[in-house]
Order: sequence, then C-alpha cells, then structure tokens
Amino acid sequence: MGKIILFLVVLLIRKKVGGESSDVLRSTDWLRFIFFFPVFTIFTVIALIMTFGNIENQKQENVFLVIALCLAGMNIVVFYMINDILKREIKIRENEVFQLKARNQTDMYRSISENFVKQRKKTHEYKNQIMCIESLIEMENYDELKDYVKSISGNLSTELDYIKTNNVIIDAILNSKYKETLDKGIVFIFQINDLSGIKMCDEDIVVILSNLLNNAIEACEKCSGKKFMKMKLVKEKDNIIISVKNTYDGKLNIKDGEIQTSKKYEMDEHGVGIKI
Repeated sequence: MGKIILFLVVLLIRKKVGGESSDVLRSTDWLRFIFFFPVFTIFTVIALIMTFGNIENQKQENVFLVIALCLAGMNIVVFYMINDILKREIKIRENEVFQLKARNQTDMYRSISENFVKQRKKTHEYKNQIMCIESLIEMENYDELKDYVKSISGNLSTELDYIKTNNVIIDAILNSKYKETLDKGIVFIFQINDLSGIKMCDEDIVVILSNLLNNAIEACEKCSGKKFMKMKLVKEKDNIIISVKNTYDGKLNIKDGEIQTSKKYEMDEHGVGIKI
C-alpha cells in the first residue's frame, strides 16, 4: 500500500510538472487514470486482507507480498504503456500539422508563382497599350484616346490589392482568396483593421487562414443559391479575433460536440483542420 500511495503521489507530481504527454490528456482523463488504478489496487489489497484474515505463516505472507508487488507493478506498467501511446499520438499530430503546413505553403507559393506569370503577361500587354497610346497621340485622335485610357484604367483598378492590413503574409493570403471568390461568384464580406503588430508566426497565420478560407470557399461552391462569406480579422487590445462564416448547403454532422468532416474520400486526411 505504501508503494501504491507513493506511485499515486508521483503521478500527481507528473501531472503538474510533466511534459507534452501530460498535456494531451484532459483533466478528467487524468483523474480517472490516477485514481482508478492506484485506488483499485489499494482496495484489492484491503479486500484480500479482510477475506483471508491474519497471516499465519511465512508462505502466506510471501503470497500476499507477491500479489501486492504484482498489483503495484501493474500500475507502473500501465502508466508507461499509456505514456508511450501519448508520445506516439503527439508525433502523429505533429506530423499532421507539418503536412498541413506544407500543403498550405505549397498552395501559397503556387499562387505567388501564378501571379508572377500573370504579371509578366500584363507587362507585355502594357507595352502594347503604351504603343497604342503613342500612336493615338501622334494621330491627334484625342476622343478615341480618352475612351481607350478610360477602358484600360478601369481594368487596372481591378488588378490592385484591395485588402491591406499592414501585414505582408495576411495581405497576400486575403487578396489571393478575395480574387478567387470574385472568379467563383462568391460575395466576400470582411472586417479588418491594422494587423502590423500581430505576434503570431507566419506559419500559424498561413495554416489558420488558409484552412478557414479554403473550407469556406469549398462550401460556398456547393451552394445552389446565395454564395457569401463573412470574415472578421481584427486586433483588439491584446486579442486577435478571427471569425469566418459562410453559406452551406447541407446538414452539419456533429459528434461529441465537434463538427465532423463531410468528405467521404481519404477520411484520415481530413477533419484535422478544426482541431489544429
């Protein structure tokens, strides 16, 4: 019983000052584990003593001692088995986060690359437009020149970045997604402010915003009626508020208080975004 009580104290200390594996279990899970095995062992030993009464000989004493030590050993073995499982779970989650970051960063760099290609095409178009303007000036055809300049300036205004938060990464993501919603006929309503002082690392920003906005766009595309997204991304005092709402055509599958993925293919590859 002394060993079991000592083991219980060690577990309580491990819970308070433990590493990552201690953080994976919720407090209720820890209480179940900490108290179930040690307390069960203590009551088992008491039940054995009460059932068999006083120890009459050395052989009986040895049997009791072996049983008690085996029960104490069982607690230690079970604890380390659970600890190993938790460490593997942490590695699996870290791997999922890494893969998700890699995919989102790949999508972002692909989008940047596509924008470079578009920019090169636009540069070529601008050269032709300048030549056309020079030609109209030489012919002194000012009325047609005025209409032509007005038409290309209108097209130019649609190419500008509308969203500016004073954060390069956030601006790149939001403008990219905004242009995507324009192409797909989705109304994108957003509320933002100055995010220059945001302290989140770039990787976290990419993962969070890309997940939220990609899922919202994908859901809107499946809607047959109105398609719109609302996003609030503001810094208020010491808090960052991120909220994304979107139209959705279907039923939400909620299990244990969590929204489950609606994607039927490659189930293991989906549904981790919300948890992250």
